[in-house]
Amino acid sequence: LWRFGYSARLLKTNHFRTAASNTSFPAVWMLLVQYSGRIPGLFVVVKKNSFFTMPETVEDKANLELYSPHPEVRGMTLLNREAFKRTVVVPVVKVKKETVNTLLKSIKHTVLQRPGLKRVVEDPEDEDSRLVILDPHKIPEFSLGESEQEVLKQLNVSPEVSKYNLELTYENFKSEEILRAVLPEGQEVTSGFSRVGHIAHLNLRDHQLPYRHLIGQVIIDKNPGITCVVNKTNIIDSTYRNFQMEVLAGESNLVTKVKENNIAYELDFSKVYWNPRLSTEHGRIVEILKPGDVLFDVFAGIGPFAIPAAKKKCHVFANDLNPESYNWLLHNCKLNKVENKIKAFNMDGRDFLLGPVREELSKGLQVLKEEQKPSFHIVMNLPALAVEFLDVFRHLLVGEPCSTAGLPTVHCYGFSKHDNPAKDIQERAEASLGTSLDGRCSTYLVRNVAPNKEMLCISFQIPADVLYKRPCPDEGEE
Repeated sequence: LWRFGYSARLLKTNHFRTAASNTSFPAVWMLLVQYSGRIPGLFVVVKKNSFFTMPETVEDKANLELYSPHPEVRGMTLLNREAFKRTVVVPVVKVKKETVNTLLKSIKHTVLQRPGLKRVVEDPEDEDSRLVILDPHKIPEFSLGESEQEVLKQLNVSPEVSKYNLELTYENFKSEEILRAVLPEGQEVTSGFSRVGHIAHLNLRDHQLPYRHLIGQVIIDKNPGITCVVNKTNIIDSTYRNFQMEVLAGESNLVTKVKENNIAYELDFSKVYWNPRLSTEHGRIVEILKPGDVLFDVFAGIGPFAIPAAKKKCHVFANDLNPESYNWLLHNCKLNKVENKIKAFNMDGRDFLLGPVREELSKGLQVLKEEQKPSFHIVMNLPALAVEFLDVFRHLLVGEPCSTAGLPTVHCYGFSKHDNPAKDIQERAEASLGTSLDGRCSTYLVRNVAPNKEMLCISFQIPADVLYKRPCPDEGEE
């Protein structure tokens, strides 16, 4: 199987390990198809979109019945939870009540391990006994192996394996299993979403749209705390970096609360930009800052860079063009008690750089003595356009720098589909600045946005010959 490139992580999963050890090659192959592409964690994406038709074996059928809802739910668009019921025949052994716990420990690898399903049920024929459900993949022919029989013999338990009708309901199935059973066979299934407070945010494909309301309700049912599910209906291409969305299920309340790096924020998800996958990057930049440093946040949003920087006792100037983002920035400043430490602006990013940033840099870089100088940092988190703003720094200031060590550091974000994304973003930054950054910059891979599309951060000190315009001797006072 290693010839096909399947990772050790896949082979380590409990279900695959136990199933693979007792099934034929076709069944193992079916498991590989079923489980390939699944990434464990909050954001789960099933990438595999093809099925292989293999001869059905007894083990295959047991697997499909135990982990799949009733086949008649295929094509359902309006959720009917009752339709997911099915009865599966599973092996059980009869055990006295007082022996149950000891037996579970002794044959724990043979007992059914299925979240949400009871391993021990009452014996309808004997109130002093219990039925211990065994994994049908381990007991394919309803008979125990010699080692299990020996354990039962030592505990004075009959090794006889009986058949038990186990009823499975909607509650017993995982969201991926439900959606795989409902959507057309062979189509890509997704149960992945971004969580923003009580909101689950989906990016559904075209073939999933007819099932969107069912998908939304399944996500609410299977994820405690989620009370609203939305689907993005267009790309983020507006001036204010928000996008149109449709509420698929649950309440229509899109004002939510989130917590990132131990700081609380409130926002209207339909009107401002918020991406929970950037929390690590927000923390990384704030970690670079020191108390007393100056931060200019050009595209501040609701404040995920600005507010933690202010809490770190930095001097912060935060700007956003979106009036809604600006208002929520002010709100979150008050919420986190840093309203007196942040100067907020509602301007175009270029005007912000040419106005308040130029003014503060002129004062800060010229007046202070070397030992008093803070570090100046300029964060430009607008990946689609930020690199194009770098030309603003050409001759932004007039005069001579007191020291090249105090020149401001820029952290600029961008997307790249290039084979060498670091080289690509550096070359684009150099084109905007009009100078080489070789040996004077660093690039950091923030995250993979889409197949062959990366988000990066390029950090560099603005070269003095770029930032400063040196006055000619014959210009006079002007």
